[in-house]
Amino acid sequence: MTARSTTKAGYAAVEVLARAGVRRFYTVPGESFLEVLDAVEQHPGLSLVSTRHESGAAFMAEADAKLTGTPAVAMATRGVGASNLAIGVHTARQDSTPMVVLLGHVETTFLGREAFQEVDLAAFYAPITKWAATVHRADRVAEFVERGLRIATSGRPGPVMLALPADLLGEDVPVPPDTGMTSPSQPVPAPEEVRFVARRLDEARRPVMIAGEGARHARDELVAFAEAFEVGVYAAFRRQDVFPNEHPLYLGHLTLATPPDTLRALEEADLVLVAGCRLDEVTTQSYEVPRADQAVIQVDLDPGEVGAVVPVERAIVADVRGVLSALVAQVPSPGPARDWTAAHRSYLESTSIPGPRPANGIDPARVVAAMREVLPEDALLTNDAGNFAAFLHRYWRYDHPRTQLAPANGAMGYGVPAAVAAKLAAPERCVVACCGDGGFLMTGQELETAVRYGAPILVVVFRNGMHGTIAMHQARELGRTAGTGIGEVDLASYARSLGAEGYTVHDTEDLAPTLERALASDTVALVDVVTDPDIISPSARLSELAGGMARSRSDE
Repeated sequence: MTARSTTKAGYAAVEVLARAGVRRFYTVPGESFLEVLDAVEQHPGLSLVSTRHESGAAFMAEADAKLTGTPAVAMATRGVGASNLAIGVHTARQDSTPMVVLLGHVETTFLGREAFQEVDLAAFYAPITKWAATVHRADRVAEFVERGLRIATSGRPGPVMLALPADLLGEDVPVPPDTGMTSPSQPVPAPEEVRFVARRLDEARRPVMIAGEGARHARDELVAFAEAFEVGVYAAFRRQDVFPNEHPLYLGHLTLATPPDTLRALEEADLVLVAGCRLDEVTTQSYEVPRADQAVIQVDLDPGEVGAVVPVERAIVADVRGVLSALVAQVPSPGPARDWTAAHRSYLESTSIPGPRPANGIDPARVVAAMREVLPEDALLTNDAGNFAAFLHRYWRYDHPRTQLAPANGAMGYGVPAAVAAKLAAPERCVVACCGDGGFLMTGQELETAVRYGAPILVVVFRNGMHGTIAMHQARELGRTAGTGIGEVDLASYARSLGAEGYTVHDTEDLAPTLERALASDTVALVDVVTDPDIISPSARLSELAGGMARSRSDE
């Protein structure tokens, strides 16, 4: 009988991940998972990306997986690193992104004694993951990793967390067998379900679809379905690249402060088909649509999602791509004839760059106009959270697939790390991070990571000197602001100090030339655009909001 070869438990965990197709591990290194770090570094098919902060590592892993569809790994040490990592894990949970989180833990003999940096990691991470567990035996590390991968990629994708006590990772264990782990099989719709939906679509007067994250992998099928049944298509919040925006059946983006004209077709629909979308608060306009009196058919891989937010006429637990393909095969002849010209025109009009308007600084809309002029149409844009993003969502048109990486959970600090990961995962793409100064100053140090790993991204900062979203809410509700100011920071010099190129733009006419220069530098570059803080959103000025509140009080 031949003796079975052995390896360290930490190396076994990495081997299981590598066999599953994982390629990048993002981390701030720590002393409690040394074997894992070494195993990744020594593996010829893997990349170890050392970041400047754990939040950056988690955002990178989330963006990598969102772009590629394959889980990436985020790693940190014990309670302190795990706390910093949590924001990106929450992003993965609310954005339905597969992720594996490996956390170095205190030694098994110290567990439960509030040892150095100890936190009950499984309890801490349980609310923001699909599964969180602590491994207590070295010979089960590989088993737990394989189980975690299956959970992360099954049903509605999401993050899983494994806490790995430091003393286990150096123990000798048998080399894990290659089980030939494959992607989970996707459920297919029953023929009677397909016939029912096809009949309802044919009978409906004004059917629309809301397409979310679960439909991004089925773009061709989505377009073919919409054309076959003449269904108008909405993109869920920050999923604007799910359907070509200039297609005549595209009706708009369900975002914060969606223009009323854009919403009208959804409000008037007699049938709403929800495809791969969890119907979050923003997409549903604070749970106002779809209404209770509208018929809803929901398609999702996860049975826990269908009917979770609104009552449904029919719930179909199946892969979106398979359902759409099956429906196209059932289209009646002749197919339905519906005219969405007016609704699509409303979308186009709302996304047209406005003409020049008085500004003390650059109008944020003009920044997007310059980007549309300079950047390739298939540029991959990552964006942070903040009011500046409203201009990007409104005026950039996503006509190409896999061109938007944005946090549906609204996490600030996402833009730069996401761009770094996107460039590492797809080095042939033009990758641009869009940030406000508030979000940039949270994770902008990851420019150093981009420089160190040779990931030439372009970062565009809309700098208005404040936390604009909060200032807007304060002005509207209270008539004044508090705690929202951001000091005068020379972001171009900051970028240069980290090894990147840095440019500052004060005048609108300099926008396009500066963006061209930064793009042509073929290195990491930042363009700091000084914008007018009063133009707080595409449809409002901060002074008007505060003034309106002051007037309403004087009338009391």
